[in-house]
Amino acid sequence: MHFGLFIPQGWRLDLVDIPPASQWGVMSDLAAYADGGAWDSLWVYDHFHTVPVPTDEATHEAWTLMAAYAATTSRIKLGQMCTAMGYRNPVYLAKVAATADIISGGRVQMGIGGGWYEHEWRAYGYGFPSAGNRLGKLDEGVRIMRDAWRDGRVSLDGKHYQVDGAIVAPKPLQEGGPPLWIAGGGEKVTLKIAAKYAQYTNFVSEPEGFAHKSKVLEGHCAAVGTDYGAIVRSANFNAVVGESEADVADRVERLRARQTTKANAEAVEAMLANVTAPDSASGTPEQIVEKLKRMQLLGCEYAIMYFPEAAYDRSGIELFEREVIPALA
Repeated sequence: MHFGLFIPQGWRLDLVDIPPASQWGVMSDLAAYADGGAWDSLWVYDHFHTVPVPTDEATHEAWTLMAAYAATTSRIKLGQMCTAMGYRNPVYLAKVAATADIISGGRVQMGIGGGWYEHEWRAYGYGFPSAGNRLGKLDEGVRIMRDAWRDGRVSLDGKHYQVDGAIVAPKPLQEGGPPLWIAGGGEKVTLKIAAKYAQYTNFVSEPEGFAHKSKVLEGHCAAVGTDYGAIVRSANFNAVVGESEADVADRVERLRARQTTKANAEAVEAMLANVTAPDSASGTPEQIVEKLKRMQLLGCEYAIMYFPEAAYDRSGIELFEREVIPALA
């Protein structure tokens, strides 16, 4: 199993009380730490407004961070989980990703999905198209990016996008372009798009759900004639790691106290429920190893870890590195 690390960027109220002028230093220091350690990749979210509710707290923009991390790290892969197709014209996005790939020396990953956060869609003037429209844009957009990266020039007269001889030069350093991580578990459309184009998928971390989505993906691969075994299946895991269950509970309480200064208690409680849910990777190292080994047996080859404490306290990350990664790598 390979491991990725989410870098806090404010979206999940994970930079609260850190002055804006200091936030990049916190984020870049953590990226440098990951770059020098056991992590295969670092990740950011592509969102504009915070969760669990929109607030005036920071949410740093994903592709700006990609370029910054490309220039300030040297080894680690760089991903977004996941870029919303509807937020940027796909040829423009292909150009941005190609530039970031060159800056990084060929380390960019393209996490891409249909998008879901209605509040920020409407606030930024994108409307909120139907799921069918958003997924139609995802399908056409991925085709456009793939062809642009492969050929350096792309045309498509599609239902959602019209592109006429757009030039993407220079092309990415990676042959064929950044690997495509198609994110989402929609069984009729999203997983079919993944079967057609993805090198990686990303869906639920709940074991039974993961097994079911994997079976659906396998069926789509058979239908479109792609190699199911060649697609790496991944999942995202929330993680609060402690030496004991009491330590974990204390860490969660510190998160609750910090976040409820910015969002209402009910919303924060709902978000923290995801952090401590049975399908999370929160607990003692022994408990986490047991959870992740079960996922590994189901075919999960890549775990992307979100540590909500990361901007304030790295001890949970360090414990994970010492006692969990060696048991699964």
